[in-house]
Amino acid sequence: MSENEIKEQIKLKNNEISKIEEEFREKSSSIKNEVEGEYNPKIGENNTKLKADQDKFNEAMAKAAEWKAKENEFKISLKGLNKESSTLIKEKEKTLKLKLKEADNEKKIKIKAINIEIKALQKKLTALENASTA
Repeated sequence: MSENEIKEQIKLKNNEISKIEEEFREKSSSIKNEVEGEYNPKIGENNTKLKADQDKFNEAMAKAAEWKAKENEFKISLKGLNKESSTLIKEKEKTLKLKLKEADNEKKIKIKAINIEIKALQKKLTALENASTA
């Protein structure tokens, strides 16, 4: 294998790393969109319910004497909705973090393998260069 062929292979391997990095960026974006697409509607719907119940709760407090029974119902509803909202947000963050970590690990494995190939090619190149100068 000539020096130029080895240099060309190194260039191709570096291009392959760039391609993997680009795929990772696209995959990360896709994962983010997927997770947001899954959770944002749920969170939005929950927040809409939460705001509606919060408004009703405020009205009930203004009419406390008449609305004491409803006040207690809305307190329970708000507590459940707040808890559900917190749970959904935590699940979204956990899922996003996990999927991004998996994608990053996959990228690292691919790049490590290519870097090993590059090192082997660089050793061949160095050997050829040393042989040609000797």
